[in-house]
Amino acid sequence: MAISSEPSTLDPVQGWGHGNTPLIQSTLIKYRSDMSFENDLAVAYHLDASGLVWTFTLRDDAKFTDGEAVTADDVVFTFETAKAAQASVDLTFMETAEAVNDTTVIFTLSRPTSVFLNTIASVGIVPEHAYGADYGISPVGSGPWRFVQWNPQEQLILEANEDYYGTVPSIKKATIVFMTEDAAFAAVQAGQVDVALTAATLAATEISGYHAARVTSVDNRGFTLPMLPAEGKVTQSGYPIGNDVTCNLEIRQAIAYAIDRELVADAALNGFATPCYSENDGMPWNNPEVVIDTDVDYAKKLLADAGWADTDGDGVVEKDGVEASFTVLYPSGDSVRQAIAFAAAEQVADVGIHITVEGTSWDDLAKRMFSDGVMMGWGAANPYESYCLYQSGGAFKDDFYNPEGYQSEETDQCLSAAMEALTLEEAYQNWQLVQWDGEKGTSMKGACPWVWIVNVDHLYYVRDGLDIGGQQLHPHGSSMPLLQNLSEWKWEEAQK
Repeated sequence: MAISSEPSTLDPVQGWGHGNTPLIQSTLIKYRSDMSFENDLAVAYHLDASGLVWTFTLRDDAKFTDGEAVTADDVVFTFETAKAAQASVDLTFMETAEAVNDTTVIFTLSRPTSVFLNTIASVGIVPEHAYGADYGISPVGSGPWRFVQWNPQEQLILEANEDYYGTVPSIKKATIVFMTEDAAFAAVQAGQVDVALTAATLAATEISGYHAARVTSVDNRGFTLPMLPAEGKVTQSGYPIGNDVTCNLEIRQAIAYAIDRELVADAALNGFATPCYSENDGMPWNNPEVVIDTDVDYAKKLLADAGWADTDGDGVVEKDGVEASFTVLYPSGDSVRQAIAFAAAEQVADVGIHITVEGTSWDDLAKRMFSDGVMMGWGAANPYESYCLYQSGGAFKDDFYNPEGYQSEETDQCLSAAMEALTLEEAYQNWQLVQWDGEKGTSMKGACPWVWIVNVDHLYYVRDGLDIGGQQLHPHGSSMPLLQNLSEWKWEEAQK
């Protein structure tokens, strides 16, 4: 399998498998293809009436590949170590983890946290007895795959774990090679790989012996637009805040309604994308009411009603001496973001808004994203992402989540209610209210801090005869999500 992103570690405590499946390690619970949960190491779990105490009962037949049993002590060690590491696994809400006996773990939270299950679904359990400084490069686990070898910048080799407590993979060896998209494409043409990540600009090419697999995603792309005027304010890091054009709601909404998302997908990505209307399209917690229709006339009316007019005939509207012209940045070398940004900017020009699309480095983008628009991308299998995107306290931080500076007490209340809900149903209802309550919200119908454009399809060349199973809705990043169900892959009989 040729993919483009190499992990920095195979240690779940340091983020390996975060948002996906760690492959080598087991998790307490895991996602089904419809994003609901099922047991993995756990055989049962329970939340008490306070919403603070989770009790997990573990299976008693799980073993690490070194033959040692997986116990509650290993689970406690994993989560305590992950919390202390403060890597990509956010466990700030976990107060304590306690092993009652070999098969019972009790987690006590500092506050009710509805995304607890989403978080632990991708935290692989590591062995306390075999954990050390080199664990991330030579891991021991209890998952469906056994680690064999890792040659950095070249390949990672896994073998089926024949002692796995679940269904042992029918494919006995999997070699993951790390290649650029161009190199992977050449490897497919030469018949050297069985699966290869590819790009929208290449996926239309027919290659004998292979077929193109198109996987839908919540891997979104859209404009994040500064919501405050430029008044000389700066972030804690000293970067300028605000934009005198995008701070106007009618500008942001006019852009949102002017874009024909189907046309952008066709023009920029050969049709290998779907229209995007939120950060979590297709997820169980998404509000379907956020969908909007392309309406150029309405976009023009929004501008005209707010006093924007093209008085000098140059095709760009202005108001109070300010032209509706601003810059949208994208990371140089990202052809997908570049193509989407240019295609959207061309459409927005029809309503009198001029967008200059500029490629730059991530370092420069990180300094300018508080005052310029950015072609950004998110998408996760965890609603906590919405909390990070819209919580007022996250505005103007250096973490890319809320550079536009969205702040709302009402949204904060809904976000808190979603996080503190004691049932998924209650949590999902509040996540949906964050987006749109019928009158206001974070969606493009509401405050519109984002103009969502497309969810990019994840594209792969797959050798004929190889079944890669039913893929989940992929989150952001097209490399590791492909491998979430690797243990279910199989060759058709003729290919064995």
